[in-house]
Amino acid sequence: MTIIITGLGMMHVIPNVKTTLCEAEVLNTRRMQKRMAKKPVSSVRTRKFGRLQKYFGGSPTVQHSPRSIGNLDMKNFKASLAVAAALALAAIAAPANADALKNIVLVHGAWVDASGWKPVYEILVNEGFRVTMVQEPETSFADDVAAAKRILDLQDGPTLLVGHSYGGSIITEAGVHPNVAGLVYVAAHAPDVGEDEGTLGKKTPSILAKTDGAIRKTPDEFTYLNPAEFPRLFAPDLPRERAEFVARSQVLAAAKVFSAPLTAAAWKSKPSWGIVAGGDKIINPDLERWYYTRAKSHTTEIKGASHSVYESHAKEVAAVITDAARKVEKYAAHAQE
Repeated sequence: MTIIITGLGMMHVIPNVKTTLCEAEVLNTRRMQKRMAKKPVSSVRTRKFGRLQKYFGGSPTVQHSPRSIGNLDMKNFKASLAVAAALALAAIAAPANADALKNIVLVHGAWVDASGWKPVYEILVNEGFRVTMVQEPETSFADDVAAAKRILDLQDGPTLLVGHSYGGSIITEAGVHPNVAGLVYVAAHAPDVGEDEGTLGKKTPSILAKTDGAIRKTPDEFTYLNPAEFPRLFAPDLPRERAEFVARSQVLAAAKVFSAPLTAAAWKSKPSWGIVAGGDKIINPDLERWYYTRAKSHTTEIKGASHSVYESHAKEVAAVITDAARKVEKYAAHAQE
């Protein structure tokens, strides 16, 4: 790194701050002292002091003896050195996430839309990330994966792909995209190739699965949660008004999305992080733990959190995503060794 320091009427270009900063300043200071000592003070022209007044301070007509100039040189040298050191540290010490990947794509789950990510989105954007949300149609698993890949195509570099609930199945399939550097599962499914979340969910049933009439279906095979049960099952830790609004603004999901077998499993080849919602009633927390253990995900459990953990505990969820963004490239590089 090169730092430019002005002082003593000269400009010092210092290519290596750690080894040459002090040497360069001392050398220039000594040269100036020798030059000033060769002439009587009276013979030093005002214009020369004019060149130095910004460094020494005072008027250009003030006379100094060589000794006093030397003292001032050293005082200002120390000040210059302090400023240079501060500049060097500022240049060397990067922001918290300067070395982290910058692109994050968020994928929502079934029966909701991307607006639920807003609290997490705002935190991540404030941290300096470029965040994009997928609005998958929930018409078929293939359509939803295509929607995610469409957004991934638009990213300008390595991307962290985050999925909630059914969105975990989507990111598992879409995560093989070359722009994806890592995955974050938020109270999410993470099936393997040939598996589907519906079958796995039946093996480790949730409170939702045990509640008769909670999942309803339209004549054309689209599903939704009973709005009367939605706040209790999906979002008990959200304000009641918010939970009821989400219940009344559901995105109906085609029943077939839950039984579509995966053809790819990105967690097998890319680093992953998982968040267990300890109070989840939509996906059994034990199933979430099993998924993340199998995928060797870096796992965080938020005790008591509902399936709406991404809204009710946005700070904790954003912290996991931020940590993943800071570490994902390191883990990816290690995996390739």
